[in-house]
Amino acid sequence: MTGVYNPLLVCLSLVVAFLASYTAMELSGSLNALTSAKRRPLWLVGGAVSMGVGIWSMHFIGMLAFSLPIAVGYDFSITMASLFLAISVSLIALATASRGALSRRRLCVAGTVMGAGVAAMHFTGMQAMQMSPGIEYTIWRVVLSVGVAIGASMAALWLAFTLRTPHVEHVVVKRLGAAFIMAFAIAGMHYFGMSAANFAAGSLCLAGGKLDANWLALVVTATSFTVLVGTLALLGFHTSSLSISLRRANRQLQHLGTHDALTNLPNRQQLSSRIERAVAECARRQSPFAVLFIDLDGFKSINDSLGHGVGDDLLQVCAERLREGLRHTDMVARLGGDEFVIVVENVAENMADASPAAAVANGVLRRLGEEIVVNGLSLRVSASIGIAFYPRDGGDADELLHSADAAMYAAKQGGRNTFRVFEPKMNHTALKSLILQRDLQRALSAGELSVSFQPKFSVASKSMTGVEALIRWHHPELGEVAPLEFIPIAERSGLIVEIGDWVLREVCRNIALWDAQGLPAISVAVNLSPIQFNVPDLVGRVDALVGAAGVDPCRLMFEITETAAMQNIEKTSSTIEALQSRGYTVAIDDFGTGYSSLGYLQRFRFDQIKIDGSFMRDLDEDGQRGSALLSAVVTLARALQIEVVAECVETESQFRRLRELACDQMQGFLLSRPLPAADFLAFLRVAADRVVATGSAFTTPAG
Repeated sequence: MTGVYNPLLVCLSLVVAFLASYTAMELSGSLNALTSAKRRPLWLVGGAVSMGVGIWSMHFIGMLAFSLPIAVGYDFSITMASLFLAISVSLIALATASRGALSRRRLCVAGTVMGAGVAAMHFTGMQAMQMSPGIEYTIWRVVLSVGVAIGASMAALWLAFTLRTPHVEHVVVKRLGAAFIMAFAIAGMHYFGMSAANFAAGSLCLAGGKLDANWLALVVTATSFTVLVGTLALLGFHTSSLSISLRRANRQLQHLGTHDALTNLPNRQQLSSRIERAVAECARRQSPFAVLFIDLDGFKSINDSLGHGVGDDLLQVCAERLREGLRHTDMVARLGGDEFVIVVENVAENMADASPAAAVANGVLRRLGEEIVVNGLSLRVSASIGIAFYPRDGGDADELLHSADAAMYAAKQGGRNTFRVFEPKMNHTALKSLILQRDLQRALSAGELSVSFQPKFSVASKSMTGVEALIRWHHPELGEVAPLEFIPIAERSGLIVEIGDWVLREVCRNIALWDAQGLPAISVAVNLSPIQFNVPDLVGRVDALVGAAGVDPCRLMFEITETAAMQNIEKTSSTIEALQSRGYTVAIDDFGTGYSSLGYLQRFRFDQIKIDGSFMRDLDEDGQRGSALLSAVVTLARALQIEVVAECVETESQFRRLRELACDQMQGFLLSRPLPAADFLAFLRVAADRVVATGSAFTTPAG
């Protein structure tokens, strides 16, 4: 018994095969572009259903196109089983083509499984006719049809994988061409497999034929068209949304590539581009512009002591204050850490003190100096600013930033909280700073550092009351390096804590040496930098070092600067109390150079106040400022039982004025310069021998 094909239904099956193939191409591309791990399984299953319905519809329409001279029907459960096979095959195809690398082994395995599945779907669908007697197949045609199915599956997988990315040139045209090839390959397999079926004369279809085949074919075609076109529309919408998301993501990536993530200010890359544009524009107009290099003073100590969260919040507030007051032509950027740069156009370099650059610098210093409240903490920061002008100080971004950085370093050397305009000699200073930073770690381990001791004396009797430990650095090439040069470098590099521990160990070692030789017990003052003072485990570290040396805590006094004390009032108060509770004494150093608030003396409960040496010059010149401050401090300190020490006493007239004001102690070149450890040991021996010989107080050998 032979059958004939309906040409219209054959064409419909080819159209459905083409739509199913093109949908497979689009699905593999969309799945490849999908970034959400949670959404991928849903898209994979939904795509497999859509593609499977398309393949199955092509197969079913192809079967309906085949007419026998008897009534034909299809068993529902077996037909649904063939549909399930089609969906399963599609799931394998999409999972293979949309991710990973398509190796030869993977292509062969997946293609074989997919081809066998397609063939199984076809012959399962044929079985749904339930012919009696059963359908006989020409074996070689069956084997050949399975081979065609496997070959077509491999080709389809390779094409889908190759064309899955949208970056392929003319990807839509190529996907259409590939879908056309795949459709003919799938249809060819189907109709070749149909040719392997042989129906015996007088055969009956036990499934019955109650539905018109042509009408059923149109229903299946319409359903498959709806599913496939709906899937393509959904893919188009997804692609459009994905395109919008990609454009938005690209804009965000571009913004992140040119802006600092924390402060949202332009970063170094955008700053360099802006400076280069300004160079081109200003070269054309013959007008200079300025670059301001800004470094926050004391930020590291805040960041280390209060945590990076507080530090980040502080940087954000500082960034906002740097934005304020700028003209629309100016730009502020963050280089990293606590370093910022402002580009100021239309300036007059021959009038730097009155130029817009100087006005911007003064505005920055004023705004940053105002109180900042972060997480309930009241903080204050200052800044050191270096200014460089184009074209005088550099012809490109790197040269200008280097010059401005050198000027900023000069501002730090000049006392901080100020600005400096670049001068050529500053390059030498900046280069020396780099050398010192490089060699400082070596100096600590190579024995280049040493401790000197400068005595403190009673103003009333000139007897020695204590001594201050001062660090010294003898560089093998540069000679003696002043503490004012290398201490700021140690603070910026983070070495100051390690150096501070070394100084304390050296002090304890010398105290133990003096005690072993039976010399009089004296108190030694050790300076703590702001970073050391704000180390979270400061008291524990001190106790461990002093305890290991076997030194009584009452022999040690720790000096902190006024600025360090005021950075975090609550923490300062608790740290001072903790140190004093263990037997140490605490002094405030350089009093009068920072906040100079007498009211804080009562709150902090210092044991000693050291008046900054700048006030001694006022005393020598009969100045009112030094006398007024010293008189007020002495009066209040006496009421609070706090000792007052005057630093940098160098003349007899200063000494006499201190005596008139009833200052407690003094320190300076008038009575003794700082002495190396060996010299101070000899100094102590002479003083001790005098005490034994005369029975007098412990005084300077010259006194």
